[in-house]
Amino acid sequence: MFIDPAEIFKVLSVDTRIQIIEYLKANGPTGAKELSEKLGLSTAAISQHLKILKHAGLVRSERQGYWIPYSIDEKALENCREVLNEVCTCGCEGTGKFREKEINQANLAALKKYEIELQKELDRVRNRVSKIQSEN
Repeated sequence: MFIDPAEIFKVLSVDTRIQIIEYLKANGPTGAKELSEKLGLSTAAISQHLKILKHAGLVRSERQGYWIPYSIDEKALENCREVLNEVCTCGCEGTGKFREKEINQANLAALKKYEIELQKELDRVRNRVSKIQSEN
């Protein structure tokens, strides 16, 4: 199913949906009830956001008895990343690396912000790995 990139970004323009994606990315498959507890919203509100995210192809679910765990669709998020790389103005040209010759104070600030974002992402991955290892 092909979803127009503009529609996907419209779906992601809602902060709660970004929070859901971030939580699922950091914690793996999660039910609507747990998401509602963690994000401080009603289960009904979370369910509506999950329905929209699922329709956009960004999350998937597979019923396991009474529990319906939701997880992110890695391929869909990678497609979003590719679209962003096409319109990115950071100078990385899709490589994730800034053009060294063009770094000035403005780009340096953007680069430092990017470094912080990468560190947060690395921390989330490490937490997820630790959680999985402790479960095993």
